Amino acid sequence: MSDPSVPSNTHLFRVIDLFAGCGGLSAGFRATGLYTPIAAVEQNLFAAATYAANFGEDHVHQGDIADWVKGDLPAADVVVGGPPCQGFSNLGAKREDDERNELWERYVDTLVKVKPKAFLLENVDRFLKTHQFQQLQAEVRTGRLQDYQIDFDVLKATDFGAAQLRRRAIVIGTRKDLAQIEMPARQVAPTGWKTIKDVLGDLDPKIPQELVDLPTGREFKAFDKVVPGTYTAAELHITRNYTELSEKRFAAIPAGGNRFHLPEDLKAPCWKKHTTGSGDVMGRLVWEKPSVTIRTEFFKPEKGRYLHPDQPRALSHHEAARIQGFPDDFKWCGPKLEIARQIGNAVPIPLAEALAKHIAEHLRSS
Repeated sequence: MSDPSVPSNTHLFRVIDLFAGCGGLSAGFRATGLYTPIAAVEQNLFAAATYAANFGEDHVHQGDIADWVKGDLPAADVVVGGPPCQGFSNLGAKREDDERNELWERYVDTLVKVKPKAFLLENVDRFLKTHQFQQLQAEVRTGRLQDYQIDFDVLKATDFGAAQLRRRAIVIGTRKDLAQIEMPARQVAPTGWKTIKDVLGDLDPKIPQELVDLPTGREFKAFDKVVPGTYTAAELHITRNYTELSEKRFAAIPAGGNRFHLPEDLKAPCWKKHTTGSGDVMGRLVWEKPSVTIRTEFFKPEKGRYLHPDQPRALSHHEAARIQGFPDDFKWCGPKLEIARQIGNAVPIPLAEALAKHIAEHLRSS
């Protein structure tokens, strides 16, 4: 049965995007043609500017979500978002008391006020093992979210069309007056996973060594402030100034290889002492396989398996954005380090689109 309060055009469902970043989730939801944005909230100015450049500034709150949630919130059918996860990320120290962990409570505050038909919460895979997730479950059982039922799991982005082995904790909530939306089934078998070649094969692998910075003189006004931008995908195809030692190391690492393949004279002292551990450090990607998770420092080979499959360099910003599923007409704002953070923090767009379709199909049938 259709809802008379929902517009009868192609955008059937109104969506609010919390902790929106540069708009990975929004891009996936919009790609379905089934949603129209009502509001988005993002505190980081550069990420919010990128979002505004692509989706419009009129519905965006750039600032603290704690301030936004105190006001009058718009009606929406679906609320989506990924509260910042650094406090319980698998990288670095795991601090259960990190104040960023509590931002998920502002997500709950939004649900209580908006009362959407469904909500989508995404986070690092470890989120499902945290005290914060236990609190969320308690809110559903006996707290402020008793009108909802939830299903949750860890999904692989490769199983939903992304060329990236990224694992994300997904929680889907459904209001109890509707049929429950359960986790979607895997759409792509491992034998059909997209590869690096599928998404990067048409790009020029060679980047001039002097091409290390974004174009100068660009200005984009958003939220009454001026930021660098906008930049096209092609303008993000930049490299770094590498030392001679780094270039020798890159040349010695074969496809699929890593720091363990380096001769002794090219190993860092700490690598000589540690002959076990992560095989992704100074790792080279393989054309015929998906990428590892694209993180915020994908441009540093010492941070993971981010060496180009056959070039003596790490991934460019353009290549990382492609692996995340961003289209080439996406516009970017901010310094290059900020853009890298936006890319690495985003939800892979193919995964977001698959989840958006899944939710819409169930809401329409209800």
